[in-house]
Amino acid sequence: MTRAGLEKLLERVSAWPEEAQEELAVFIADVESRHLSEYELTAEDLAALDRSLADVKAGRFAPDGTIEALFNRYFK
Repeated sequence: MTRAGLEKLLERVSAWPEEAQEELAVFIADVESRHLSEYELTAEDLAALDRSLADVKAGRFAPDGTIEALFNRYFK
């Protein structure tokens, strides 16, 4: 959507019922928080990264054939 199109849409919002305006405000706040805020790693995320790092340091990698089969399964 162009900036002009967005501005026209926002102008129309003022004519919406208050309930609809509140719904839009909640939606916009949700989108903003998902796209503009920093993601905080959870303890589970950190543990997964630690396991991955340990695997890399130990030279544990999936064989090429396994990776190729996985990609073929989901991307073909």
